[in-house]
Amino acid sequence: MIYNDIKHIVTNFRFEGTYESACELTAGNINVSYKLTYRLPNGSRAQYVLQKINTVAFKDPVELMKNIQLVIDHLTAAQAREGKDVSRRILRFIPTVSGSYLYRDSHGDYWRADYFISDATAYDIITDPNQLYEAGRGFGEFQRYLFDFPADKLIETIPDFHNTTKRFYAFVAAVAEDRAGRAAGLTKEIDFFFDRRKMMDSIVSMTKNGEIPLRVTHNDTKLNNVLIDNETQKAICVIDLDTVMPGSILYDYGDAVRYGASTAAEDESDVSKIDVNMELFRLFTEGFVGEIRSTITENEIINLPLGIKVITCELAMRFLTDYLNGDEYFKIRYPDHNLVRARAQMALLEKIESRFDEMTAFVKTLL
Repeated sequence: MIYNDIKHIVTNFRFEGTYESACELTAGNINVSYKLTYRLPNGSRAQYVLQKINTVAFKDPVELMKNIQLVIDHLTAAQAREGKDVSRRILRFIPTVSGSYLYRDSHGDYWRADYFISDATAYDIITDPNQLYEAGRGFGEFQRYLFDFPADKLIETIPDFHNTTKRFYAFVAAVAEDRAGRAAGLTKEIDFFFDRRKMMDSIVSMTKNGEIPLRVTHNDTKLNNVLIDNETQKAICVIDLDTVMPGSILYDYGDAVRYGASTAAEDESDVSKIDVNMELFRLFTEGFVGEIRSTITENEIINLPLGIKVITCELAMRFLTDYLNGDEYFKIRYPDHNLVRARAQMALLEKIESRFDEMTAFVKTLL
């Protein structure tokens, strides 16, 4: 039973009411999460999310939570100034009995808990084009509220997460070492990334040179990290704040379009099915830019499509790097899964490249 796994944990948090039930939430790939239901004295129910933090991915949970709380405090103050009810618009964490937001158990594992936001959905698959517009608006609003937050106040929870230049060096090392003995026969794939190494370095260089600003960014802008209200179908809350850290807005925008506007799954083996849905690209872009037009720079807007290219290439290269290293990082379902993923993202990148001028022309209309 799930309760047996967590009964020694739940008593350390200030949950209201009496424990009633628990189920595991399986959507996330990093942390272990449970949805808890408690019965309140008046007979109603309260729901919470309990999480065990993955300390392989996030090596310093204490600093991680400091990051998150700084961001939450800023978001709360910004929305309160606009008179908004933040109860369903911002994650709210539950304190432990000692008053902190983290509990460390006898095994050294770190746990946290927050209020479950009910009557809202995190969509894994788009069922209505408006959902991508709302995702764009939700992530854009998130950026707008944080535009004046000093990025240097936050730590990098995963150092060099989107440093594509260093990702390329790691790829080169993986090719040279060939630890899993898989490099033979992959000359075409390897050359693909060497041919694009200058493009992959572009956002890192532009940030270093001050051509685009360093901002507070989410860094995991998949559709399912925006909660959409079930009744209004409006984006209400950006979730999964573990990767919020200093970065470029181009990565956030690019990853969302890469994921949301693709016509096929991230690991589609039939690359003929892979393309870019330009309607979804335009919808997300309109929602995103519409929220941040007053805070984003002209150079950032013009280079938004570059973010799609760079992040797609980066992810494809990371998949191939992991394949060459023997599948150490990404979870796989079959032996060549990472190779299939890499080829799928490579095919997607080629489609993005073929539509790049069209994308650039569109974003310029939003200036």
